[in-house]
Amino acid sequence: MTTVHDFSVSDAEGATVPLADYAGRVLLIVNVASKCGLTPQYEGLEALHRTHQDRGLTILGVPCNQFMEQEPGTDAEIQEFCRTTYDVTFPVLAKVDVNGPDASPLFAFLRAEAPGDFGPAYGSFHEAISRLRPDAAPDEVKWNFTKFLVDRDGTVLRRYEPPVLPAQIAPDLDELLAHPVEQRS
Repeated sequence: MTTVHDFSVSDAEGATVPLADYAGRVLLIVNVASKCGLTPQYEGLEALHRTHQDRGLTILGVPCNQFMEQEPGTDAEIQEFCRTTYDVTFPVLAKVDVNGPDASPLFAFLRAEAPGDFGPAYGSFHEAISRLRPDAAPDEVKWNFTKFLVDRDGTVLRRYEPPVLPAQIAPDLDELLAHPVEQRS
């Protein structure tokens, strides 16, 4: 069975990072952007990171410029923005596409495993995105700050749509992190 641990990503300097390196940790993988109305979610993501990293949480920020070009910077510029504006200390990786023919294989997998339900329950945000992206496929990432929760074994558990604030995810994290890592042989 394929898991997130079967994929590799690139860090902001271009080095390959096997996600198997995160086996035993809970992951929250988030497509991020620095010029989006949701960009202040970096603050909440960093708060989750600082609160839960010692219990086994790793947040991975993955910049994407596919939504109204709201992440136009280079990887170095993105790193500087995250550090100076939000004091981000969790890994922010290299910029990728999350949808379409050039989508990162990781995001193609995440989308297939957790297609999401970006429906009317999201109110005006859903309406705005539906106008901007009327032909979006159901599994596509709809906007910046879509979040994917992955358990310690690399299984994708859930997608949180962009309007879901990091603090709203904390109860799910607490539940997952309550179970310590079993010793692997």
